[in-house]
Amino acid sequence: MDSTRRIKAFIGAMMLAAVGTTGYAVFVSHVLHTYCALAVLVLGAATSRMKVKLPGINGNMSVNLPFLLTAVGSLSAAEVVVVACVSTAVQCWPRKDANFNPQQMAFNLSMMAFAGCMASLIFHANRPGMGLVLATATLFIGQTAPVAAILAISEGRTAAQTWWSLAHLSFPYYVVSAGMSSIVQTVSSQMGWVLALAVFPVMYGIHRSYRLYFGKIVAGSTEVLVRAANAGA
Repeated sequence: MDSTRRIKAFIGAMMLAAVGTTGYAVFVSHVLHTYCALAVLVLGAATSRMKVKLPGINGNMSVNLPFLLTAVGSLSAAEVVVVACVSTAVQCWPRKDANFNPQQMAFNLSMMAFAGCMASLIFHANRPGMGLVLATATLFIGQTAPVAAILAISEGRTAAQTWWSLAHLSFPYYVVSAGMSSIVQTVSSQMGWVLALAVFPVMYGIHRSYRLYFGKIVAGSTEVLVRAANAGA
């Protein structure tokens, strides 16, 4: 089977997994949190366009993760799927000078629906403190593993090495996001969602820090390559 067919088969499998988990989420979600869900949806969508290019990997990372984790801890599983899918669509929607890739969009939406739903179900099946840790781990694996797999298929890389490249770059951000999610939930429960908007500037600061950090990595790698080329010449 060539890489194109394997990519289509993998995306198809992700879509089936997303449909199955979303259907179960709708079945078990009996309570809606209208205002809270709307607030998290707006915050998640607004931060979805704040993304950074991961060095050495054909992929990027958005800073909307704290609000996805907030959705996991505050909303029903069905609402989490909606927040995850809308945020992902906003994040992946191409800019004016880029072409729309339906396969990429289908993969990203399916991956986030599946990962978000599983994280929500795991969170609500455990105690609050442990639930957040397990939900964060679920999102971490649910996002990085499928991306590593499809990159490995499309670019001929080793899946384990690709996953490790993604994992060691993004893991600190998941840890920070779990802490930010706890702050958002605490502030919103005690003072309301309006004051929770104060987290937005913090996320912008994290976004700028990651851009500078990854920019230095890329610049350093480029300098090494230039030196090697000059030495070879």
